[in-house]
Amino acid sequence: MTLSPCGIDCETCPFFTKECTGCKAVEGKPFWTEGIFTDSVCPLYDCSVTQKKYETCGSCDELPCKIFFDLKDPNQSDEEHQASIVKRVEMLKNKA
Repeated sequence: MTLSPCGIDCETCPFFTKECTGCKAVEGKPFWTEGIFTDSVCPLYDCSVTQKKYETCGSCDELPCKIFFDLKDPNQSDEEHQASIVKRVEMLKNKA
C-alpha cells in the first residue's frame, strides 16, 4: 500500500502511475492541484508534511480537521465525502 499523507491509498487511485506517482513522490503536487492552490500544493500535504513536519495527518491531534471537510472532490456526494473521511482517518490511525 502507498498511503498518502491524507490517508488515501494511492494504489487504488485510477491515476496512480499514469498521471501521478503518489503525493509523497510529487511532494504534495498531484496533477489535480495545478492552478487550484497556491504553488499547486495540496492543503492537506502542506499542513501535515510541510508545516507540521508529520509523515501523515495521522500524527495530528486535530484529525480530521476543517481542511479534511472542506477539501471535497466535486464528483462525490456529501455522503461519499463523509464516508471517505471516515475511511481515511481509520487508515491513518491504524498506521500511526
